[in-house]
Amino acid sequence: MKATKAGEHAIETMQVEERRYAPSPEFRKQANAQPDIYNRSLDDFWTKEANERISWFEPWKQLLEWKPPYAKWFIGGKLNVCFNCVDRHVEKGHGGKVAYFWEGEPENDRRQITFADLLQDVVRFANGLKKLGVKKGTHVAIYMGMIPELPVAMLACTRIGAPFTVVFGGFSGESLSGRMNDMSCELLITQDEGWRRGNRVPLKANADAAMESSPTVMQCVVIKRTGGDVQMKQGRDLWASEMLAGTSDDPKSCPCEPMDSEDLLYLLYTSGTTAKPKGIIHTTAGYLVGVATTHHYIFDVKPDSVYWCAADIGWVTGHSYIVFAHLANGTTGIVYEGTPDFPDKDRWWKIVERYKPDILYTAPTTIRTHMKWGPEFAAKHDLSSLRVLGTVGEPINPEAWVWYREHIGANRTPVVDTWWQTETGMILITPLPGITTLKPGSATKPFPTIDAAVYNNAGETVPPGGGGYLVIRQPWPAMLRGIFGDPKRYEETYWSRWKNTYFVGDGARIDEDGDFWLLGRVDDVMNVSGHRISTIEVESALVSHPAVAEAAVAGRNDAQTGQAIVAFVTLKGGKEGSPSMLKELREHVGKVIGKFAAPSNVVFTPELPKTRSGKIMRRLLRDVSENRPLGDTTTLADPTVVAELARRGKEEAGKEES
Repeated sequence: MKATKAGEHAIETMQVEERRYAPSPEFRKQANAQPDIYNRSLDDFWTKEANERISWFEPWKQLLEWKPPYAKWFIGGKLNVCFNCVDRHVEKGHGGKVAYFWEGEPENDRRQITFADLLQDVVRFANGLKKLGVKKGTHVAIYMGMIPELPVAMLACTRIGAPFTVVFGGFSGESLSGRMNDMSCELLITQDEGWRRGNRVPLKANADAAMESSPTVMQCVVIKRTGGDVQMKQGRDLWASEMLAGTSDDPKSCPCEPMDSEDLLYLLYTSGTTAKPKGIIHTTAGYLVGVATTHHYIFDVKPDSVYWCAADIGWVTGHSYIVFAHLANGTTGIVYEGTPDFPDKDRWWKIVERYKPDILYTAPTTIRTHMKWGPEFAAKHDLSSLRVLGTVGEPINPEAWVWYREHIGANRTPVVDTWWQTETGMILITPLPGITTLKPGSATKPFPTIDAAVYNNAGETVPPGGGGYLVIRQPWPAMLRGIFGDPKRYEETYWSRWKNTYFVGDGARIDEDGDFWLLGRVDDVMNVSGHRISTIEVESALVSHPAVAEAAVAGRNDAQTGQAIVAFVTLKGGKEGSPSMLKELREHVGKVIGKFAAPSNVVFTPELPKTRSGKIMRRLLRDVSENRPLGDTTTLADPTVVAELARRGKEEAGKEES
């Protein structure tokens, strides 16, 4: 940080990027978004998009009610998300169009699912759920890998009107249990096992552990994926095939439930600055209108597009841009179960060559990994179908952006670097291909009607070039409607810093052209391989180990994962750390939260750097993690602790496990 004239603070910015990429005349001419899109008012823009893009059972009467910090959109409207994503396309005669090309991790495991196929699968699954007593308002948890039954389960829930939460398949049973308990889920949908790099992921076993401490979950539906041997508890667990036996696939046997615009659609849990994840509330109409609209314009989606969002459905990117937006727009999509390097490092490019997508949307972490492997793997395959590339999950460094365009996009495709969050539901800051002159590393302009700004601590707008806090000053349709069961936390977390202003929690700067450059988190939430996770959550997991007295964690920059987790641990009884204890603690965090949260480094220390009031100085931990010169340590109870930490951190750097 550095002080401004007013004595407030802005984020120091050092990035300079001069390369520019204007849209070609050919792309500009055919683009969905034309320059006048930025001239439309909020009322005009969202009224037109809602009426043209979504089918309503009953028309809405009022566009927006804004009683800060609570918004309601499309008030009085009735609709159903499943109807908009599946039924209406079949009714219009597009049932033969492919909804999903699905590719399993085993190379010859593939399915082609048309919209008519998807409708039948969803209706059967919804009828099966109804047989088990699931109805409008029943809370459902879904814990699965990237198989077609995951979007089928989500859509079946929306058909009935059952709110759901999808829990990422990389989370542990303990994390699953916490989320199911917070939402009071009555039913869990999972699978026997998943595939990851040729190994089996024990999803049902994790689910069993979760249900032991989830008293509201009365039933568990298990989808067979690997055929592995799993435990089935009589009276609670049943195979999906048993549930589906005898169920009808006729849409008339399970009509879509009319839902109010503001009815709860789903919860998605995201890490915060306390150990307890936040259940982000997304409702029905505003969310669907927002994601479908952004999908259409930002990715320049055409009627014959094949679109690949290579995220996991367990995260918000997958909810918004693998399931709901692309299906609402009647687009053909790709879903891939496995990792980019199994069995070889060119697996993704084989998929591009096979299905010929014109749009690819992925994370900077993955792009940097492909950079590390080298361009020769992509060069072996025909990627000429690609027309638009996108990035999501964290700010992308300019070199990765340029590499992506040159080696994947043949130095001709626009790269749309999108900024948004679980909380925002939809993309908020992004280029529009065909309009925007692209700058590597910049998310460029707010989407039409999005009122974004950069503030200093005093809530004043930071002039061009200066860094500060990204804020949104006007509501948008897909915005979160609160934190489940905790309105006070919602208000304090997002709306208390500046009046009627949404505090994003990210740093940013605006350049002289009015383009936004994101600078990462300004709080203690780390971004590890696109996974946002709080320091407190990892610290809580470490301290839950019986040998740990105290722990603090910090993120350090990592070329592949964005950030890597460094843990500073004090053991009980003055014990010394050891390689075996390091391994044990990493495995423990993996069990409590998920393997992706296991620290890359563990530094054992007899003390942590604290102020005289007992507060851990995480700024100094970050400095030690990054091997930077240390700032002022005069407020520390024992300044020598920091020097000792720096020494130990350097020693442990060579022991890093990827």
